[in-house]
Amino acid sequence: MQVVRFEIPGQLPTMNEIVAASKSHYGTYSKMKKKYTQKVMGCAEGLPSIESADFRITWHCVNRRKDKDNIVAGQKFIFDGLVECGVLKNDGWNEVGEIAHSFAVDKENPRIVVEIQTL
Repeated sequence: MQVVRFEIPGQLPTMNEIVAASKSHYGTYSKMKKKYTQKVMGCAEGLPSIESADFRITWHCVNRRKDKDNIVAGQKFIFDGLVECGVLKNDGWNEVGEIAHSFAVDKENPRIVVEIQTL
């Protein structure tokens, strides 16, 4: 078992933002997905290739105004970015085990910390 960790600075879009983008102009969601998937790819660059793993994602938010279930929608960009940069072969059931979320407030340094524990 190995634990790999990386950080994504800032915040990822919430479910409300994703839904609004998908209802907007047809290209709005595509641009959003590309932007944030590439952001994750840049942060995960250099990580080893992983067959399967459990994930712990800690969301360090600016404040408590957004609902937790709204915040975790950003995991879509995390898993897609890990697949795109070759850390994961796929983000299906065979590669992704348990996913645990925790939340903290850090108005000075909002970020997402992803810990990957290989199976």
